[in-house]
Amino acid sequence: MPLSEQVVVITGASSGIGAALAQLLAQRFMGIRLVIAARNIEKLETLATLCRKAGAEVLVVSCDLENIEQVEALAQKAIAHFGRIDALVNNAGYGQMGPVELIPTAAIQRQFQVNIIGPLALIRAVIPQMRHQGGGRIINISSLGGRLAFPFGGLYSSSKFALEGVSDALRMELEPFNIKVCVIEPGPVSTNFFAAAAQAVEKSIVAPEKSPYRAAFAKLKDLEKQTSSQAWTSERVAKVIIKALSAPNPRPRYIAATGGRILLFLMTKVLPIKIVDKFWQHFYGINLVAKEWQNGAFREE
Repeated sequence: MPLSEQVVVITGASSGIGAALAQLLAQRFMGIRLVIAARNIEKLETLATLCRKAGAEVLVVSCDLENIEQVEALAQKAIAHFGRIDALVNNAGYGQMGPVELIPTAAIQRQFQVNIIGPLALIRAVIPQMRHQGGGRIINISSLGGRLAFPFGGLYSSSKFALEGVSDALRMELEPFNIKVCVIEPGPVSTNFFAAAAQAVEKSIVAPEKSPYRAAFAKLKDLEKQTSSQAWTSERVAKVIIKALSAPNPRPRYIAATGGRILLFLMTKVLPIKIVDKFWQHFYGINLVAKEWQNGAFREE
């Protein structure tokens, strides 16, 4: 079935990559049917208006991935409205930044709920329909952080590692039913990711400036500037997702990052682990933490 005749469900569609993907699909594939979901219904309605003007049919669904009932209802509403689901793009997610030691249990649970448990619930809800109709496509938006772990990103990376592992298993399990599964791995993207990460830190970690990691917390504020020259736009990432949606035989993984393939090769196949560790420690300011600690500039009371 041509993409213009398909029903595509997109989570996290109120902004960033999800919103860009919905608009590009509407502009490129006249008549496509979109199910756009997120928590912010006002932003979704604005996006829906733009997509309808471009020629798409659009169903707007309010959905919080922390609420499994809402997640399952999203699949049910899409099927009830359009009669089928041809593609699911699990795009919603966020990054819980900070040292593992300081992240409270509630924040850990939320990170996994939004980044893996919610998407899994949605996948499980759409599989029977896809199998019944003869096939479908599941696109999971991961990250280079789903292949590489780094300081202050342990919770985020572990949730994306989990999403990638499940995607690999699903790809093999669902092949008999003509349901294709692939992963998109963006690097830095010009979205509100870092602002959302900073908010998550503020909400979950008490007085980070008074912790032994204060030097790294201070450097965290400048990460967006450090990565801005390499950052892709949401639209550029969305074009990679469209490749995965359109390809007759999509690849298991699509890297959406400048130099991403070389970076992964060097970090996972070439460089010794100690060198990789040192690189990330300097990038995220853990070397500054070490210096403060060794110089006695900070000591816990």
